[in-house]
Amino acid sequence: MSEETHPRPLSELRTHIDSVDEQLVMLLAARAALVVEVGQAKRHEHVPVYAPSRERAVIERAVARNPGPLGARTIEAIFREIMSGSFALERPLRVGCLGPEGSFSHLATIRHFGSSVELALVSSIEDVAIEVAAGRCDHGLVPYENSSAGSIDETLDVLMRTSVSIRAEALVAVRLALISNGAPDKIRRIYSKQQAFAQCRQWCARVMPGAELIADSSTSAAVIRARDEPESAAIASEFAGKLHGVRTLFDGIEDRAGNVTRFLVIGREPVPPTGSDKTTMWFALKDRAGALVDVLDSFRGEGINLSHIEKRPSGNAHWDYVFFIDALGHAQDDSMQRALAGARTHCARFSVLGSYPRAERVL
Repeated sequence: MSEETHPRPLSELRTHIDSVDEQLVMLLAARAALVVEVGQAKRHEHVPVYAPSRERAVIERAVARNPGPLGARTIEAIFREIMSGSFALERPLRVGCLGPEGSFSHLATIRHFGSSVELALVSSIEDVAIEVAAGRCDHGLVPYENSSAGSIDETLDVLMRTSVSIRAEALVAVRLALISNGAPDKIRRIYSKQQAFAQCRQWCARVMPGAELIADSSTSAAVIRARDEPESAAIASEFAGKLHGVRTLFDGIEDRAGNVTRFLVIGREPVPPTGSDKTTMWFALKDRAGALVDVLDSFRGEGINLSHIEKRPSGNAHWDYVFFIDALGHAQDDSMQRALAGARTHCARFSVLGSYPRAERVL
């Protein structure tokens, strides 16, 4: 008979696992001792605790060396949690995000930074940027665009008004749920953030056609309101429902499968090139025909791919717009420097918001 037909006894396998676990703990302790020294070296050399380029290199090396059977996303999650504990050893890292507890920003922060960082849960995306710019938070995490609903206008406006720099990005899977402690046929009001409604509008029209959709400051704030009001529900994550003691009535209600939100990590320091980067910028055009085409041609002429472009009202005058662009490459690359210099000549205002490592996998 084959070994597969007659597996080793469970008691023997558990003994082996216990032995491996002991080795893992000792290796983690050895790594932590080195991290303490790294923290001392960073303080001596005035180097930031969080280095996105180093984080990327560590994760990609771990994934590349993974022989299986654990998947790449599992290996990445393990190493992000290890690095989260490392931040706490070097110096407690304070990260701002939109609250209350249970928001998708909160969930994304945990997935990207791990659970050992200190969280500052604030009431608006603008407050995240303000806390980072003022130095009260080391970093912040803000939603930038959703694969179903498009760009987050509030974030675009905040990036224009503040002096923060984009230091990394995170792609986070978004699974929406209808959460309430009431019966589905009794629900008259549904609270959520406007972007969440946009991601499940068809479901709401089909399953809850009689319910009023009411915008709230965040999905987790919506859960708290639904918890405290009869005949109310919230569209949020199951994570938020569990945190605030509200039942999930329907899960996976997003209109498109594979719903993903792209978050940006904002900070104050620039990030060196990694070889696989993005550069995000915004600009206002000079008032002449063909100015936008000329800007785009500056990048095309250098062979630079533009992965995202968005138009927003400038707020200065009617029918006056600013544009946001993501270009593949780093601002220090020779080709990008030439493209940026050429683009600036066609713009009344032009600002590079940051160059940062491209996210490789959905968290």
